[in-house]
Amino acid sequence: MEFSSWLVVLAMALLASLLLLFSKKSDFQYHKRKSPPGPTPWPIIGNLDLIGPLPHQSLHKLSQKYGPIMQLKFGSFPVVVASSAEVAKQFLKTHDHVFASRPQTAAGKHTTYNYLNITWAPYGPYWRQGRKIYLSELFSSKRLESYEYIRVEERRVFMSRLCSMSGKPIMLKDHLSRLTLSIISRIVLGKKYFSESKDETSIVTLEEFQEILDELFLLNGVLNIGDWIPWIDFLDLQGYVKRMKALRKKLDRFHDHVFDEHKARREGEKDFVPKDMVDLLLQMADDPNLDVKLTYESVKGFTQDLIAGGTDTSATTVEWAMSELLKQPHLIKKATEELDRVIRRDRWVEERDIPQLPYINAIMKETMRKHPVAVLLAPHLALEDCNIAGYEIRKGTRIFINTWSVGRNPSIWYAPEEFCPERFLGKDIDVKGQNFELLPFGSGRRMCPGYSLGLKMISSSLANLLHGFDWKLPDNMKVEDLGMDEVYGLATPRKFPLIAVVEPRLPLNLY
Repeated sequence: MEFSSWLVVLAMALLASLLLLFSKKSDFQYHKRKSPPGPTPWPIIGNLDLIGPLPHQSLHKLSQKYGPIMQLKFGSFPVVVASSAEVAKQFLKTHDHVFASRPQTAAGKHTTYNYLNITWAPYGPYWRQGRKIYLSELFSSKRLESYEYIRVEERRVFMSRLCSMSGKPIMLKDHLSRLTLSIISRIVLGKKYFSESKDETSIVTLEEFQEILDELFLLNGVLNIGDWIPWIDFLDLQGYVKRMKALRKKLDRFHDHVFDEHKARREGEKDFVPKDMVDLLLQMADDPNLDVKLTYESVKGFTQDLIAGGTDTSATTVEWAMSELLKQPHLIKKATEELDRVIRRDRWVEERDIPQLPYINAIMKETMRKHPVAVLLAPHLALEDCNIAGYEIRKGTRIFINTWSVGRNPSIWYAPEEFCPERFLGKDIDVKGQNFELLPFGSGRRMCPGYSLGLKMISSSLANLLHGFDWKLPDNMKVEDLGMDEVYGLATPRKFPLIAVVEPRLPLNLY
């Protein structure tokens, strides 16, 4: 009996030791795998109930409570949001290789030919080859320089058009979109495939093409419930997938028309030399030496990326800049004083002049800080477990970088809600992905490969608008009436388009 009692005591002591050891191990595992702070999710929907019509602003408010790195659950998937430059740097630079992929979404499947563009392609050989083509062929310095005459010609037409409307209220975004669309169409497609009205030479009108792009940007930015709760995806509760499929048919019709013309011209020329980006891509699709074969659908995906990426983003940024300047006319005076001093009034601003215009550059950077076009960078996907800022980020987590929130961080920016270009004067902060407090084009492997073209178009358009015209609001509108509300999407434009009145300020023969 005595021996049996000791056995029981020994067994209980051993069990207690194992429980204590397991408890300590679990505690260690908990601390080792501590998740970022965040709100408690509901069953099924997770934290989707906390996201309003402007998700970046909803997430900004949550970050003020939970901190610069926080975890939520959107339906079935964990989501981590970075709202500070330090945390963004860890995701996009320190551990860039871990977060270089994209989650699969309905938009990527239906509007980009099953993830065959650069934006939504998963990290791997296909994406690496596409990025290499973009950087070494399509957006090389030599290639961009060779297309400068197109940008100059279209800008002159744009300035003449605005001059002809002097004294009348104009909707600036419409004219900016037409400018950027004309430039990108000629660079990418070789000519403008749209016209003012439907005729035999064009496949779409300007208005129809703009509607296609608007729909593309909206559907690539929406919070589609089926992406987050996959088992109800087939219901298409918001009707987004139906719209994506309808959009793809329109895009197919447009691409097929463009490519047929290019192939016919190529077959008809004995010593064919590529004249535009579609020519280059179609030529590469026939190249047997490429590491990953490009298909016809690949060329469609890349072409679509080039057109969409270069149009609305540039026009939206310039419209935001002019909106902010019209609220503070003294800033326009500072800009025109610099332009008159450096450029004088006998010519237009050229791209090579931009480095000598620090105040114009400061206006552009301040616009990108306060109104980044991509308020939430396209989501990244964790390819493996990774420790960020002391927290464990699990494989499969979706990562959002809230650039809108980073641009309003009072620990980085004084008076962040004010539009103040002077904050950038004399500061070595650029927008090329190395200063993590200002990431309009993203950073790291998934940074926008066309940022150099975007900067040329934005800075030269903005400089010439200020150099060429005096600006004011319509007579019936006061500065305080100019709202700054926005609409969420892949690009984030003004809710109500800017309407302004222009008068030429240079000699009329320049227009």
